[in-house]
Amino acid sequence: MKKYLIRSGITPLQTFTPAEMIVRNSIGGNVGNLVYAYSVYRTLMTDDDVTFDADNYHINPDRADYINENYDAYIIPLADAFRSDFISSMKKYTKLIKKLKIPVYIIGVGLRTTFEPKPDDKFEFDDVVRDFIKAVLEKSTMVGVRGQITADYLSRLGFREGKDHMAIGCPSMYSFGRELTIRDTTITPESMVTVNSSRLSPKNVLDFITRSMDEFPDHYFIPQWLKEMRLTYIGFPNIPKIEHNNYPGKITDDVYVNNRVRYFLNVPTWLDFLKQADFSFGARLHGNIAATIAGTPSLLIPKDGRMRELTEYHHLTHIWAKDIDDNTNIWDVIEKLDFHEVSKYQGANFDRYIDFLNTNKIDHIYKNGNDPARVPLDDAIAKVNLQPPIQSIASCDVQEAIKRFETLTTLEQQAKAKKGNSKDKEQYHNILAEKDKQIKYLQGTLNRKSVRTALKVANMFASKK
Repeated sequence: MKKYLIRSGITPLQTFTPAEMIVRNSIGGNVGNLVYAYSVYRTLMTDDDVTFDADNYHINPDRADYINENYDAYIIPLADAFRSDFISSMKKYTKLIKKLKIPVYIIGVGLRTTFEPKPDDKFEFDDVVRDFIKAVLEKSTMVGVRGQITADYLSRLGFREGKDHMAIGCPSMYSFGRELTIRDTTITPESMVTVNSSRLSPKNVLDFITRSMDEFPDHYFIPQWLKEMRLTYIGFPNIPKIEHNNYPGKITDDVYVNNRVRYFLNVPTWLDFLKQADFSFGARLHGNIAATIAGTPSLLIPKDGRMRELTEYHHLTHIWAKDIDDNTNIWDVIEKLDFHEVSKYQGANFDRYIDFLNTNKIDHIYKNGNDPARVPLDDAIAKVNLQPPIQSIASCDVQEAIKRFETLTTLEQQAKAKKGNSKDKEQYHNILAEKDKQIKYLQGTLNRKSVRTALKVANMFASKK
């Protein structure tokens, strides 16, 4: 029997309620993190005797002895971890890894950088990354990086490409193996489409996404940020304002009011929904990768170097932000796209990924061929009662709204009570105040008797504090 510790907030076989996931932050701030983790779980779960424990994103060097005694390897899939606000975490990882006696595998990591990085760019975290990679290479043969930008960066730090590190793309692209088929769909104004976006995208991109949504009345917005999970679930707080004010960030925005938002809590239900769409577009990397591995034609609009290197590595269908102006029309863009290009490179990229796993002597379901007779994770997930996506609270009846308020508030109160400091208590009172505002908003959408009940519940919570 093999037991792995893996960096993630939840395993594909665990289910938590939306409120639990919010309080636990089971998505690591962005539900897109579940996509590449899901692929790693699926690929490495070779039989029923292989089990995984999620580390819940906790990095504690003092747990090294426990980890050594209880696990066969530590698997660490990462996103753009080479960045300034991850320095502290990298230092903790380095300290922990040096204490470990088991293998440590980095399956995907990237550099956060500008869209056009310079070859001689230096970063404040260079030495931290160097120490981190050295520690990892003492516990494994090679590090897998997301693309050529990150590969070039590690080479500049003194590590050898092809020996110490290699570009493998994003593991999420290999969720279902070597074959990748994009369905032929007829994209019309009547099509059901899914849309994703990033508030960090430039104005021209956000404007393009907004007006393109209007071309498809049957659209669904799929947010990914943790704060958007909370917004969808209980209606507040608003997403911090952006300069252009053209991102759906409050419960009174059309997509929330008209029940056109779906917030997914697991990968299988997300993919099942995307399979129903004729087209997906937007500025979220894993939102569009999810559509791609679901076989749905997808258009990605990259905004930085981390997205660019994966777009180029996998040949994801895209349009660059610089090529979008006020006159760019979604129909003209669709007409020029080759949605099948990504499929043409999937086989070679997958083979390279398997070479990486084999080099590190990581067991996987493809060891006997590209079409495994059985996929243990699929069999296990079939027995799990997966959580459905969250729909906007603006579409709920008052009983459901009260239940959401009560459930989340209770869990948050319990979590903050464990900490017990004055700052947390102050934040909790702010939550109650915001909740009162939100229930007052419901007066415009629910009957008055129901609203009085909701207000009574809110006052009850406040009196408990």
